[in-house]
Amino acid sequence: MVEQALLKEVLQEALKNGGDFADIFVEHKKITGIGCEGGKIERIHSGIEAGAGIRVVSGDSTAYAYTNDLGRDGLLEAARIVSHAGGGKNDINLELRRLQPQVLFAIRQRPDAVTTEQKVRAVKAADEAARSVDREKIKQVMVGYGDVVQKIIIANSEGDYVEDERVRTRLMVQAVAAEGEVIQTGYEAAGSHSGFELLERDKPEEIGAAAARRAVRMLAARPAPAGRMPVVLAGEAGGTMVHEACGHGLEADLVQKGLSVYAGKKGQQVAAENVTVIDDATMQDRYGSYSFDDEGVPARKVVLIENGILKDYLYDRVTAKKEGVEPNGHGRRESYQHKPIPRMANTYIAPGRDDPREIIRSAGSGLLVKKMGGGQVNTTTGDFVFDVAEGYLIRDGQVGPMVRGATLTGNGPEVLRVVEKVGSDLGFTIGTCGKDGQGVPVSDAQPTLLIRALTVGGTAHGEE
Repeated sequence: MVEQALLKEVLQEALKNGGDFADIFVEHKKITGIGCEGGKIERIHSGIEAGAGIRVVSGDSTAYAYTNDLGRDGLLEAARIVSHAGGGKNDINLELRRLQPQVLFAIRQRPDAVTTEQKVRAVKAADEAARSVDREKIKQVMVGYGDVVQKIIIANSEGDYVEDERVRTRLMVQAVAAEGEVIQTGYEAAGSHSGFELLERDKPEEIGAAAARRAVRMLAARPAPAGRMPVVLAGEAGGTMVHEACGHGLEADLVQKGLSVYAGKKGQQVAAENVTVIDDATMQDRYGSYSFDDEGVPARKVVLIENGILKDYLYDRVTAKKEGVEPNGHGRRESYQHKPIPRMANTYIAPGRDDPREIIRSAGSGLLVKKMGGGQVNTTTGDFVFDVAEGYLIRDGQVGPMVRGATLTGNGPEVLRVVEKVGSDLGFTIGTCGKDGQGVPVSDAQPTLLIRALTVGGTAHGEE
């Protein structure tokens, strides 16, 4: 997209007035999106986005400019704008060296080589499968398909040069069921750093049917009880809890701003001894994976909490420099129009040794959460509230009737300290994580967990 000679000229221009560090992020992104609603394909869009972002870091200040003009004049103009962040003359002589990826992702069926007709057929298959679950009760189905082929070039004033390609594919289905005055929704999604072969493993028909079955079952669910009780978070519930109530608090920029409950606690016990939290961007077939982060730092597995002890934070280059540590591959950005910030990739609680079925039996009574919904968290305190998209009463160690309207309220660090059992399974969910106006693809996971006491909000008082 941009020759190395021009990249060096741009970096030299950016640092001509001084500065500690400069980099350029060049992006060419091809996207496809298909939406189906009411049994009809409502939209098909595709397009190409291309541009570059240039950054100069000088002390504690950062200047950032971006342009969609990848010609010499456009790039040099953007470099001149950020060069004013420097504090004096700086004559640099660059020799760029190409970094090789430490992890490769096999793409068997590139989405840009798949016809639009094939993609539409997959969307229609998911829609029809959802409707066929119960043609009377399923009132609405929405299906969304998307794929991205992103090519990037990153070069910086330390001489690093990176070329990479990221390919992501996803499919989501939301079904709405109604009976009388009761209306319920079900949601299911699949996505990964892979091509169209994703839909061979996670078949559109299965995704559509799963969303619709959840919506229909919720119609007959009873009101959830309220109060403090044992809660089992099933592995299939996904890692929403660890992502929201723990992961964001481990991002180094929030830590350094004093906006994280985990600030200043490296080396301290912050969770139960059976809890280990990891963020690993190198995992195959995961939605948040990459070979290099958006600053050109090689991706790697980062152990954040090990056996309950806080070991590390998620760093980009700027936050790592402030602490005098090496960046660990978690500087991410939505596009060339955004500067990188510390972000999660694939965050999960590591599996333990307990049998998930035994965990449910050992709970005695309480709530089994099989699917998490949306929620909110205060990273400064760790306090959270989450909706339960699919939950069941546990009675005498057995899974009982389905409930609706349940919420989970608590404090992330406190919950991690009282995790009693950790299952041997591991279930992933995908999403787009928002922070500072940017969205990036992520996945999160957890094994089945037993939390002996957690506050459940509901519309029924006591178990029926």
